[in-house]
Amino acid sequence: MSEPLMATYKRLPVTFERGEGVWLWDTDGKRYLDALSGIAVCGLGHAHPAVRQAICEQAGQLIHTSNLYGIAEQERLGALLTERAGMDRVFFSNSGAEANEAAIKLARLHAHRRGIENPAILVAEHSFHGRTLATLSATGNRKVQAGFEPLVQGFVRVPYDDIEAIETASANRQNIVAILIEPIQGEGGINIPADDYLTKLRAICDREGWLLILDEIQTGMGRTGKLFAHQHSGIQPDVITLAKGLGNGVPIGACLARGPAAEVLTPGSHGSTFGGNPLVCRVGRTVMETIESDQLIDNAALQGDYLLSAFQEALGQTKGVTAIRGCGLMLGIELDRPCAELVPKALSTGLLINVTAERVIRLLPPLILQQAEANQLVQTLTELVRDFLTES
Repeated sequence: MSEPLMATYKRLPVTFERGEGVWLWDTDGKRYLDALSGIAVCGLGHAHPAVRQAICEQAGQLIHTSNLYGIAEQERLGALLTERAGMDRVFFSNSGAEANEAAIKLARLHAHRRGIENPAILVAEHSFHGRTLATLSATGNRKVQAGFEPLVQGFVRVPYDDIEAIETASANRQNIVAILIEPIQGEGGINIPADDYLTKLRAICDREGWLLILDEIQTGMGRTGKLFAHQHSGIQPDVITLAKGLGNGVPIGACLARGPAAEVLTPGSHGSTFGGNPLVCRVGRTVMETIESDQLIDNAALQGDYLLSAFQEALGQTKGVTAIRGCGLMLGIELDRPCAELVPKALSTGLLINVTAERVIRLLPPLILQQAEANQLVQTLTELVRDFLTES
């Protein structure tokens, strides 16, 4: 769309110039219902007054000093995050990929200090953990890895939601030191594991002395109807990674740890120039406080249940629809054929959606979604899906 830009994105033919709540307006003044939230980022919607005020106030006071000095806002957000997550310490980065990089480095350093010279981290097929070389290597998607070889070594891949495969890996690999897993796979197609999956992972990690690392970059910050998705299972991980919804559009990532894992990183072992600066941490704290004060986690659960039920009623018996699944405001409608062409079709009607894993319509609306907007989403998308299945 623009000659100066590297061609890393296949952009849709639209440019947005303003937003409010769940709505976006393009440069021609057309309005769109945002059912993607910038890929699970804008949980509070667009131009939220509390976020706007926080950015303006903090920009007028202090934006950056570097981590050579104390940062009061970083400490405030850190205290809030660790308390809510039941963790001990946090490292702030600029993105989810960087948060996962920190978690991978933490796991390796923890292993080396235990005398394990060639540590391996167990990861899942169809996962997505980022696009840096290490997180790309951990990702279970050959398409995003192609052309970037040699990949980083030290990852053992197993099928998602398959405890037996993990037990087999444990019996045959003595150098596994951690599991890195998404509580729900987002890019992989909104894949929701068995109810006891995380509970069993926790038990295996306890038995083997492994770290349980949960990538909550897409599932965290109220998206699934809990502040963190693992809270549905009642377990406590050793490490949690966050980003996306934490900043509502301001780039921030976080790697939280507890117990021995929280003491692994020491001065000089890891760092970030911009990570956790006063501006992003002020916004992160505002986002967390707003999610809680406005009861948006409860709203995500309520509206998510409604959307899941409404789509099952509208499309559940439709030939060509193979599955409808979701948890909170993280939903997937799987078809029996590739359906990427639904994205521009939806755009033309004023609806923003996404298709992942080729056949899954992914919905990640803002946590502020209200009933009328949910109804519009169901009605518009149902008509699009039915027409698509009839024509294709």
